[in-house]
Amino acid sequence: MREVTLGSTGITVCQNAFGALPVQRVDMETAVRILRRAYEGGMRFFDTARAYSDSEEKLGNALREVRKDLFIATKTMAKTPEEFREQLAVSLEKLKTDYVDLYQFHCVNQCYRPGDGTGMYECMQEAKEQGKIRHIGVTAHKLQVALECVESGLYETMQFPFSYLSSEKELGLVEACRKQNMGFIAMKGLAGGLIHDSRAAMAYMTQFDNVLPIWGIQRMEELEEWLAFMEETPVYDDKIRSFVEREKQELAGEFCRGCGYCMPCPAGIMINQCARMSLMLRRAPSKAWLTEEMQEEMAKIEGCLECGQCVKKCPYELHTPELLKKNLADYRRVLAGEVTVG
Repeated sequence: MREVTLGSTGITVCQNAFGALPVQRVDMETAVRILRRAYEGGMRFFDTARAYSDSEEKLGNALREVRKDLFIATKTMAKTPEEFREQLAVSLEKLKTDYVDLYQFHCVNQCYRPGDGTGMYECMQEAKEQGKIRHIGVTAHKLQVALECVESGLYETMQFPFSYLSSEKELGLVEACRKQNMGFIAMKGLAGGLIHDSRAAMAYMTQFDNVLPIWGIQRMEELEEWLAFMEETPVYDDKIRSFVEREKQELAGEFCRGCGYCMPCPAGIMINQCARMSLMLRRAPSKAWLTEEMQEEMAKIEGCLECGQCVKKCPYELHTPELLKKNLADYRRVLAGEVTVG
């Protein structure tokens, strides 16, 4: 079984980790069953966040009896020291633990530093001194912010979107973490649903001995697929390499990853689905994309206010209004039968 060490933290776990964001979408009984099976199957690193509704509570209920045998990472989106302390207290209560192995600033827009006037990094130091957290990490979606955090030397781990669709600049971030002896946690290893070959996704990750992928899981069959890769890990051979190159060519250019950080939209547009509808129709064909409800959602694009809020909030600096219009035009060609998908 291949293992990954998260830089200077010394945390060493098997190559597949559990991303607990999706378990907020299933009931408690189902979530507990999935989480326990993940542990039984060998997963030892579980990543969640205060922002993921009841994900922490489900994780706490499922794994409290084996707490000492695993690593828990959670996150805070607090903007003030008061919010930080409050959120950490709630996380510890929900997770049914008295410490978190890795506490992360969640989706930051700046690199928090000691003495920057926010008091946020000092909160991390205080919590670590109190034994409430063991390691300090950060998650980001903006590359320049992520690089600044790495170069600061203040953080032990970086969590960033990473998959076989990642750019050369994002590969550079992985290498920067290696040089800094900083753990790299890969989120969105399936690019928000655009990657549908889990075998290729897993094989690609094996090239990087400092990268720990966290796979978002909400169904038992998804979990079993990742657990199967524990013992029989796909090899990044010439066949898979050629497949990945074709995928990159198909998805060259700007595309929406579906992260949702641009929302809510003042015009009520479901941006994280509508701005990538063309790709979803072709890569993940489903009748659900063509229902009356979805047609109504796509029609909302006509009411775009061109306010620019989504552009400012997009971690990937996409021109979202333009993407929305292109997707609407393509969607209507599909509805009219001019384009066949699936």
